[in-house]
Amino acid sequence: MLQSSENSFNLKSGIPASNPNAFNPIKTVTAPVDQATIGRTLVIKGEITGSEALYIDGRIEGKIIMPESRVTIGRNGKVDASIQARELVVMGKVTGNIECSDRVDIRAEGAVSGDISTLRITVEDGAALKGGIQVHAEPQKQNRTQAKAETPKAMAATASA
Repeated sequence: MLQSSENSFNLKSGIPASNPNAFNPIKTVTAPVDQATIGRTLVIKGEITGSEALYIDGRIEGKIIMPESRVTIGRNGKVDASIQARELVVMGKVTGNIECSDRVDIRAEGAVSGDISTLRITVEDGAALKGGIQVHAEPQKQNRTQAKAETPKAMAATASA
């Protein structure tokens, strides 16, 4: 028997009755990732700055200054520039100094020629790296260590008084 259109709605809430065969895609709550892409046929000479993630599959000459962002050099990417970023992933070729506030990942197909300064670094087997590496300690860890070292001294001073 056919149901009338009135019966296909839940009268209490005013929404359609559930159909076990209906396709209901799951909606994601996360915001889409804002990422700028420089395609493989693009050549940019100059300075690139910004605050969103950057994927480079083309050629860059100059400076890349993105201290709050992730920069990814794709397999076709060729960068002749100094790079400042929060994170850097290298799958292409980079010639220039790199300064990252968080981490640098050089993948197996990646090549870097230049000095690197970062908190963390990973270099996969097969990656090429020519230059100096400076891995510095995380500032928060230094502050915690100093605070822990000072606390026992203060307790010892009050305990002996």
